[in-house]
Amino acid sequence: QVQLVESGGGLVQPGGSLRLSCAASGIRFTSYAMGWYRQAPGKQRELVARITSGGSTNYADFVKGRFTISRDNAKNTVYLQMNSPNPEDTAVYYCYAEYNMRGYWGQGTQVTVSS
Repeated sequence: QVQLVESGGGLVQPGGSLRLSCAASGIRFTSYAMGWYRQAPGKQRELVARITSGGSTNYADFVKGRFTISRDNAKNTVYLQMNSPNPEDTAVYYCYAEYNMRGYWGQGTQVTVSS
């Protein structure tokens, strides 16, 4: 049974920092590309950042230079370090695992950026 469990969400002030974690089980983690997506109320889900099984990364333009995705294969965990968030980053953040045209979603974690 595949499980992706996000944690680390919450309330953060503009300009602060927050780190999201996604612990994976039931998959061969090292084979999977991992991604973080987000969905704000009334908007479509959008890609935030992605990291391949080999460690290559790509980011949405709206987070470049502020957010960093990383993975720890020994812990089957992917992270999203969020620095200098702004209120427009408020959304539910979802973890995604993909391999060979197959994908899995986590349940999401709420991030609210507000003073």
